[in-house]
Amino acid sequence: LARASGVTLTPHGSQLRGRCPFHSDKTPSLVITPQKNLWNCLGACAAGGSAIDWVMHTRNISFRHAVEILRAEADGESLDTPPGPGPDSATAAAALPPVITDPDASDAQLLDQVTDYYHQTLLASPAACDYLARRGLPGEELIRHFRLGFADRTLTYRLAREHRDTLRKRLTALGIFREKTGHEHLNGCLTIPVFNEHHQVAETYGRRIGPRCRPGSPQHLYLPGPHRGVFNHAGLQGAEEVILCEALLDALTFWAAGFTHVTASFGVNGFTDELRAALLASGACRILIAYDNDTASNRAADTLTQDLKEDGLDCYRVSFPAGMDANTFATKVTPAAKSLGLLLRQARFLSKGTAAAPVATDPTAEPLPPLAAAASTARESAREAVDEETAAKGKSRDPSGQDCKTIESPPPMPAGSPAVGNEPEQPAAREAPASPEPPAPRITVTPIVTDTEVVIPIADRSWRIRGLEKNTSLDHLRVNCQVASGDRFHVDTLDLMNARPRIAFLQLAAHELACPQELLADDLRCVLLELDKLQATRAAAAAGSTEAPPEMLPEDRRAALELLQAPDLLERILADFTAVGVVGEETNKLMGYLATLSRKLDDPLALIVQSTSAAGKSALMDAVLHFVPPEDRVQYSAMTSQSLFYMGQTHLKHKVLAVSEEEGAERASYALKLLQSEGELSIASTGKDPKSGRLITHQYHVEGPVALFLTTTAHEIDEELLNRALVLTVDEDREQTRAIHRLQRHRETLQGQLARRRKSRILRLHQNAQRLLRPLLVANPYAERLTFLDASTRTRRDHTKYLALIRILALLHQYQRPLKITRDDRGDEIPYIEVTPEDIQTANRLAREVLGRSLDELPPQTRRLLGLLEEMITQACQRLQIDRRDHRFTRRDVRLHTGWGDTESRLA
Repeated sequence: LARASGVTLTPHGSQLRGRCPFHSDKTPSLVITPQKNLWNCLGACAAGGSAIDWVMHTRNISFRHAVEILRAEADGESLDTPPGPGPDSATAAAALPPVITDPDASDAQLLDQVTDYYHQTLLASPAACDYLARRGLPGEELIRHFRLGFADRTLTYRLAREHRDTLRKRLTALGIFREKTGHEHLNGCLTIPVFNEHHQVAETYGRRIGPRCRPGSPQHLYLPGPHRGVFNHAGLQGAEEVILCEALLDALTFWAAGFTHVTASFGVNGFTDELRAALLASGACRILIAYDNDTASNRAADTLTQDLKEDGLDCYRVSFPAGMDANTFATKVTPAAKSLGLLLRQARFLSKGTAAAPVATDPTAEPLPPLAAAASTARESAREAVDEETAAKGKSRDPSGQDCKTIESPPPMPAGSPAVGNEPEQPAAREAPASPEPPAPRITVTPIVTDTEVVIPIADRSWRIRGLEKNTSLDHLRVNCQVASGDRFHVDTLDLMNARPRIAFLQLAAHELACPQELLADDLRCVLLELDKLQATRAAAAAGSTEAPPEMLPEDRRAALELLQAPDLLERILADFTAVGVVGEETNKLMGYLATLSRKLDDPLALIVQSTSAAGKSALMDAVLHFVPPEDRVQYSAMTSQSLFYMGQTHLKHKVLAVSEEEGAERASYALKLLQSEGELSIASTGKDPKSGRLITHQYHVEGPVALFLTTTAHEIDEELLNRALVLTVDEDREQTRAIHRLQRHRETLQGQLARRRKSRILRLHQNAQRLLRPLLVANPYAERLTFLDASTRTRRDHTKYLALIRILALLHQYQRPLKITRDDRGDEIPYIEVTPEDIQTANRLAREVLGRSLDELPPQTRRLLGLLEEMITQACQRLQIDRRDHRFTRRDVRLHTGWGDTESRLA
């Protein structure tokens, strides 16, 4: 570094000496110690330090800039050539042309140039754009409209070098740089400029987007001095109402949701005289105060209401759930436009102005903003809904529906606020209301339902309900209930269907929240109605209400019909299984598809997939079930002995009932056998009569038929269940394992990743195709010419499986067969299709492999082990040239030959 600066160094013991370049050095006073890599001047400047200090002194740059230059040298780049440009590199910024060059520019021009530079920096900063996206503020339209920016500490390098000192002093006076440290004041912040009425930058707000540099450093920053300017000044002009937020990010949230008549103060106590003047000049009549829902913000909203009331403005309070602001609420409750619009409709009236002009109601008046127009329409509907008989008596009706002789005129409703009651004509000039409070608007609530709780916001109160899912009867509603307002709350566990606990809850809650008990009672009535609706919906679902299939789009219907009409339909099914990630197992895949499709028959097939652990039986089951429409499948991990009897009458009819492990359904095996054989279940159980309290007999009925789908690792299956089901065994050969490995590796490639994206389209195609298949009558004209094994009584049930397999193949090809019509004894037309020889041929090929296993006396794993032993003994006898009866082997020899483990070989 010293030699590169033109310093001549000479050895002096273990050190190097030369003339110091930082002062007029007549005798060599610069000492460099190579062992420590340090330098020191023994002369007038007395400077010294490391390599970083040398670069800082020689180039008059900052510490960070010096480090980046040295890093560039370590990467093999020239010291005089900074690294390639990058969005967050100070060195890269120094290599670009300056953006601020005129030291004689006015303060407004300098602030405008800084704002433009920050704006361009934001557009090139992924971190800042990601932050906006996380806050629900994506899109270049918002960024460009408000000239949002990002300060990334590179501004100093874009100042003209010849005027850098002068420009830094000017910008320090404006607050862009800090006077003590010289750093950018808004470093690491998202910047939001605030303009004055001449569209000049008057203020800049900074919101830190990353972690704080040190404990206690602020997250929110402004330029030094008093707050100036009005946010979104242009959006306020001509607006009949204005949404006033506490923070600029909240105002951006409303604007992004479509509510452009919005502005913001500079924090809780940041409502300025300039902002008040802008609101009065805009002609607005109503102010919707959308401050945060916390103690400080609520107190500030109350104070602001009194000030705005004196200015003649009507004030309404937009209430968020406790502890939330507009931006947090919009990101948690989506869609943002709908959720924020709902809060605006529920805005709570605070105070009526004393000097503002009335709101025009005649047809010649200018149209209201969208939400205000909706409120006006609601008011007109309320007028038309007045009872004619009541009107004939010369009476009006208050919002509660009670007849009265007179009714005070309520204040104009905010945009989107719920309008109720009968409104008389507005007077020519606004007068003070006869009563201090307007008629209470009808409470409209929208519950926010999650997996663990229900949140119901009402005005500035938030009701949180937990434990609703534990209530299985409509007679009880025992929940954990919390009501909160600001930083006050009351929580208790009670049965809301019991009046006495409700009264006790309201008394304690009114004391804790310091609000009238009647107000909380109104809230609780709304909460109880909403919870009753939710509980009824869940009870209907638990009772077995059938899920309706989604509406099929025309293009999806055409694609499904094209698949069902394809001449190579079975080959396409197998190809699509491979496309979604199931390799090999051709017979098993096709049998699984057909067995689940047999649910549409009156006597569907049952299927058991048998294999050792981790062989892929669950993967095969999941793949087959994904081809079945969600509304036609019910899947459990385990079942209790009585669970099937309480599933409702039609919950399982013509569906697939899948249990992941046969052991998990062992206690329900009796019910499963009956359901498969008889197609229905009935049970009589003793219970109490809810009216008399006596013990009575209840009857429960579960209607089938149902297609069973089980998996098991057991080598021996219950004989009764085995007689009723087809048994599939997973291919456990080495070649199948290799094929699975190849597929797993292929999934990691680009083609494999793209194939995963096509999986959902393939599954949706087959689900739609199965929805189009109708449960038609299938006639087999070749039935009497068929033959089947008859050596044992067991084949009696296997024969019905074989015939069902033929029927389901014909049902699958129904769009390729002519639809015929016959008539029954009563003369009713019955459509049907007929079996073809191709169906029988395919069924014979599948039955030969699948039904042959069920007729085998040995379990599949035992039969496979016997074949491997036969192979091992044959090879050993040929190698040793001995008779088979003379050959002896051990269990270890079997494990070495088969590759099986000790437990697996013992069980087989």
